[in-house]
Amino acid sequence: MTVDRIEYRHFRNIEEMTLVPDGGVNVIYGENAQGKTNLLEGIWLFSGLKSFRGAKDAELVQFGCPFGKLKLEFSTAARAQKAEITVEARRKAKLNGVELPSCAGLIGKCSAVVFSPTFLNIVKNGPEERRRFLDAAICQLKPSYAPLLTGYQRLIRQRNSLLKDVTMEPALLDMLDVIDERLAQAGEQITAERRRYLEQLIPAAKAIHDGFSGGREEMSAVYLVKDGNEDTPLRDILKQNRRNDIFNKTTSAGPHRDDLDIRINGISARSFGSQGQQRSCAVALKLGEAAVMKETTGEQPVVLLDDVMSELDAGRQDYILNHIKGWQVFITCCEPSTVLRMCSGRTFRIEGGKMVERAESGAEADRRCL
Repeated sequence: MTVDRIEYRHFRNIEEMTLVPDGGVNVIYGENAQGKTNLLEGIWLFSGLKSFRGAKDAELVQFGCPFGKLKLEFSTAARAQKAEITVEARRKAKLNGVELPSCAGLIGKCSAVVFSPTFLNIVKNGPEERRRFLDAAICQLKPSYAPLLTGYQRLIRQRNSLLKDVTMEPALLDMLDVIDERLAQAGEQITAERRRYLEQLIPAAKAIHDGFSGGREEMSAVYLVKDGNEDTPLRDILKQNRRNDIFNKTTSAGPHRDDLDIRINGISARSFGSQGQQRSCAVALKLGEAAVMKETTGEQPVVLLDDVMSELDAGRQDYILNHIKGWQVFITCCEPSTVLRMCSGRTFRIEGGKMVERAESGAEADRRCL
């Protein structure tokens, strides 16, 4: 996939802007809080997933405006396409002029991978971030996974509500049996999808990590089921845990509690890895995600790097830049000199939600580097 043109209107702090990027590297630079990340966020929303910043839809609209709008022209191996997102209380989307039931209809149409500073904490932070990473990556490859996940989360809310009331109304136990059966079916499907995805991701991430470490360290990962017993069906686990779940008024087992244990030389990177090792694993996972996406769909995803280069040492920066040659990349930073050593692409300076400097073309960048 390649972004050919994107228009922003009343989006975040951007009143109106049109971005015509290079097919290779695009550097968006300027001071902090000027709107650089907003440009990447606008592109990412066409993936059909929620904001990578965790924002609610209403927060995407420029203050004081009734709505925000994004228009994207993009090319895939199949053809040139157009998509549109309108944001009011919630997002609405069109693809090639046809209104979609929801923005989830864009999943699988616009391939993108986003890498923000918060993702560098995926190894050392709690399991929720690792589950979110896996689920978002699978959603882009398999659109049917999103409603499966939504249905499971709804069942968890229903079960937790029953757990709070069942001591006062024992008749609700029959309903709990029904919920548990549905929850077990959906949960086992989610776990199976995550395991299948990891069978592709981990070899790809390991190869990238080998490049970071020069083969001196070996990265691996193990999917951890909450109860520690992978052979026990989820319906049996729910039954075994029911008394404690009723007491605690929450569901203690299922894919919403599972984790991914990322390891260096067989040892937990979260517990024992250095900061540099943890960052290397995080970068390897993200680049591995992009590699799996290309392998699975045949489409090269757009890569969005939001202010992460300054968090990495020169060696890791060079590896990333060299590894993504030939891809369309959008990089935000405060000072473009850190990434312009690629000597190609286009630069955009952003100030106060406006583009205040013309873009430098790839040809101009090539001449500058001579």
